[in-house]
Amino acid sequence: MITWFLALPLIVAGFVAVRLVVRRSGRSALWWMVAADAVLLVVSTVVLTLALGGTSAQAATTAATDSGSGSAALIGAAIAVAGATIGAGVAVAYTGAAALAALSERPELFGRAMVIVGLAEGIAIYGLVVAVILIGKA
Repeated sequence: MITWFLALPLIVAGFVAVRLVVRRSGRSALWWMVAADAVLLVVSTVVLTLALGGTSAQAATTAATDSGSGSAALIGAAIAVAGATIGAGVAVAYTGAAALAALSERPELFGRAMVIVGLAEGIAIYGLVVAVILIGKA
């Protein structure tokens, strides 16, 4: 888990750097990025094939039974949090815009508008609750 906390800023910095290069250089940089992605795909496929092909059958079945349910629960928790936060973001975008439009016409609707925006934020809370339950079972 700590690896992701260390790697995530590097991944974001890489995406930002690629975006800046593509904006400045145009089409030629895009073709170089596609070529680099193709090379990385081939190399990662070869490394994955070598890594999975070199283990014995007994070691592979032992590893599969040891980490099967725990990793599935963690992946499920990640999907629950991701889906809930994306859904909450979309809901807050629409309800927040509608609340601001209503507040510009009738300022006395502030309390009601905030309740509706808060209900939209509740979707993210439900995703976090599901993730905590799944992680507890892992």
